[in-house]
Amino acid sequence: MDDDEEQGLGRREQGILALERRGFTGPGAKERAIREELGLSPVRYYQLLNALLDDTRALAHDPVTVNRLRRVRETRRAER
Repeated sequence: MDDDEEQGLGRREQGILALERRGFTGPGAKERAIREELGLSPVRYYQLLNALLDDTRALAHDPVTVNRLRRVRETRRAER
Protein backbone atom coordinates (compact mmCIF):
# COMPACT_ATOMS: atom_id res chain seq x y z
CA MET A 1 0.00 0.00 0.00
CA ASP A 2 1.36 3.42 -0.89
CA ASP A 3 1.08 6.56 1.27
CA ASP A 4 -2.01 7.71 -0.65
CA GLU A 5 -3.93 4.57 0.29
CA GLU A 6 -2.80 4.58 3.92
CA GLN A 7 -3.83 8.18 4.58
CA GLY A 8 -6.32 8.96 1.83
CA LEU A 9 -8.30 7.39 -0.91
CA GLY A 10 -7.12 4.64 -3.22
CA ARG A 11 -6.98 5.02 -6.99
CA ARG A 12 -10.39 3.45 -7.53
CA GLU A 13 -12.06 5.80 -5.04
CA GLN A 14 -10.30 8.81 -6.57
CA GLY A 15 -11.43 7.63 -10.01
CA ILE A 16 -15.04 7.43 -8.86
CA LEU A 17 -14.96 10.99 -7.55
CA ALA A 18 -13.23 12.21 -10.71
CA LEU A 19 -15.94 10.61 -12.84
CA GLU A 20 -18.62 12.34 -10.75
CA ARG A 21 -17.02 15.73 -11.43
CA ARG A 22 -17.48 15.29 -15.17
CA GLY A 23 -20.57 16.14 -17.18
CA PHE A 24 -21.97 13.53 -19.52
CA THR A 25 -24.02 14.07 -22.63
CA GLY A 26 -26.32 11.56 -24.18
CA PRO A 27 -27.90 8.42 -22.82
CA GLY A 28 -25.54 5.75 -21.57
CA ALA A 29 -22.39 7.90 -21.72
CA LYS A 30 -21.77 7.77 -17.97
CA GLU A 31 -22.45 4.01 -17.75
CA ARG A 32 -20.06 3.43 -20.65
CA ALA A 33 -17.36 5.50 -18.91
CA ILE A 34 -17.91 3.55 -15.68
CA ARG A 35 -17.33 0.24 -17.47
CA GLU A 36 -14.45 1.38 -19.69
CA GLU A 37 -12.49 3.58 -17.30
CA LEU A 38 -13.09 1.90 -13.96
CA GLY A 39 -13.92 -1.65 -15.02
CA LEU A 40 -17.01 -1.70 -12.80
CA SER A 41 -20.64 -2.47 -13.42
CA PRO A 42 -22.86 0.58 -12.91
CA VAL A 43 -24.57 -1.13 -9.95
CA ARG A 44 -21.26 -1.73 -8.19
CA TYR A 45 -20.12 1.80 -9.04
CA TYR A 46 -23.14 3.35 -7.36
CA GLN A 47 -22.72 1.07 -4.32
CA LEU A 48 -19.11 2.25 -3.93
CA LEU A 49 -20.07 5.88 -4.58
CA ASN A 50 -22.75 5.78 -1.90
CA ALA A 51 -20.26 4.39 0.63
CA LEU A 52 -17.73 7.05 -0.40
CA LEU A 53 -20.19 9.82 0.43
CA ASP A 54 -20.01 8.76 4.08
CA ASP A 55 -16.19 8.48 4.09
CA THR A 56 -14.35 11.38 5.75
CA ARG A 57 -11.34 10.73 3.46
CA ALA A 58 -13.55 11.39 0.42
CA LEU A 59 -14.80 14.62 1.97
CA ALA A 60 -11.21 15.73 2.62
CA HIS A 61 -10.15 14.78 -0.94
CA ASP A 62 -12.99 16.50 -2.82
CA PRO A 63 -15.35 18.44 -0.51
CA VAL A 64 -17.23 20.21 -3.31
CA THR A 65 -18.19 17.01 -5.14
CA VAL A 66 -18.93 15.02 -1.98
CA ASN A 67 -21.12 17.76 -0.48
CA ARG A 68 -23.00 18.20 -3.77
CA LEU A 69 -23.67 14.48 -4.01
CA ARG A 70 -24.72 14.32 -0.35
CA ARG A 71 -27.29 17.06 -1.01
CA VAL A 72 -28.63 15.17 -4.04
CA ARG A 73 -28.86 11.96 -2.00
CA GLU A 74 -30.70 13.70 0.84
CA THR A 75 -33.14 15.32 -1.58
CA ARG A 76 -33.92 11.95 -3.18
CA ARG A 77 -34.40 10.31 0.22
CA ALA A 78 -36.78 13.09 1.29
CA GLU A 79 -38.86 12.59 -1.87
CA ARG A 80 -39.47 8.91 -1.08
